[in-house]
Amino acid sequence: MTTEHEKPGDCGDEVESVEEEETGQNIARILDFPNVLAAIQSQRHAEMLALLPDSVKRRIKALKKIQLEATNIESKFFKEVHELECKYHRLYVPLYEKRNTIVNGLYEPTDDESQWPSDNEEEIGENTKEKEDLPDALKDKLTIEDAKKEDKDVKGIPEFWLTIFRNVNLLSEMVQPHDVPILKHLTDIKTICKEDPMSFILEFHFSPNEYFTNLVLTKEYEMKCAPEEEDPFSFEGPEIYKCTGCVINWNKGKNVTLKTVKKKQKHKSRGVIRTVTKTVQNDSFFNFFSPPAIPDDTKEDDVDEDLRNTLTADFEIGHYIRERVVPRAVLFFTGEGCEDEDEFEEEEEEDDDEEDGDSDSKETSGKTTKDQNCKQQ
Repeated sequence: MTTEHEKPGDCGDEVESVEEEETGQNIARILDFPNVLAAIQSQRHAEMLALLPDSVKRRIKALKKIQLEATNIESKFFKEVHELECKYHRLYVPLYEKRNTIVNGLYEPTDDESQWPSDNEEEIGENTKEKEDLPDALKDKLTIEDAKKEDKDVKGIPEFWLTIFRNVNLLSEMVQPHDVPILKHLTDIKTICKEDPMSFILEFHFSPNEYFTNLVLTKEYEMKCAPEEEDPFSFEGPEIYKCTGCVINWNKGKNVTLKTVKKKQKHKSRGVIRTVTKTVQNDSFFNFFSPPAIPDDTKEDDVDEDLRNTLTADFEIGHYIRERVVPRAVLFFTGEGCEDEDEFEEEEEEDDDEEDGDSDSKETSGKTTKDQNCKQQ
């Protein structure tokens, strides 16, 4: 119902304002996509450069040639850095080998080798034993007397690498319950650094087990360290561009990367229902050794976005294992290596909160939570 004081255009104005608001929101959503925004900015830059005098354009071209020379020098610098990394990696290897002998009970460190100023396990053990609210079964396990009795039977550091997998969030997300019994057989992770061609190999060593016959599973990452002809100024240093897994020789009925699914099918004309058994891929850490393959002649722009994201995540995991997990394994086992990562992520999130202001409260759907690389034991 309307009154005689209402103007005919009032409702139309309200509709127009709503439509304008929705249009503005749609434009804002479109500009959220990095590729769209980058294309717009690139167009603006091109238009700006087009308005410059010819003499200035000529000088800019000369500067780009100088920039290309600098980029080529930068490429040589990174190649030498990689060669230096390989040189020092060879010095680390004997230390990693000694670590492996201790972890797997092949070598017992001397009293001098075992001294560390922060050892307070006995004090923690006594405090834990005095707690009243622990279950009886757990109390028995945590008593110092029982621990001393069982100590003679313990070999090396049980489940060393499995514990690391559980502590490092990047890895724990990949591990499924059916992977755990297999990862208990993981005895070591080694890295091999290659200078030419620039690459590195991850070796996962396993003790004999009922799941597969391989004693070593490998994953090789190939890197490139040269500016691309089509876009040389996008060069930022060595980058992984390809990875190759290995064939796992599963024992019969033990392949955790596959699962059997039963599906019912109905005949179109007869209406008869039958049950069909299919084998499909199953979530598992061991899919890590079967990365998707991309033909060498495929251009980056032609790669499917989902496939590109999968490979990017794979590259990040491989790089993190090589750069962080293998060199600092004992710190990730104890959880100390995770603390630094947690602090870094928290500080980064706080900075993001300050920049966003009240925008997070207005549009919660746009919030993203950064994955922490580790989680506390």
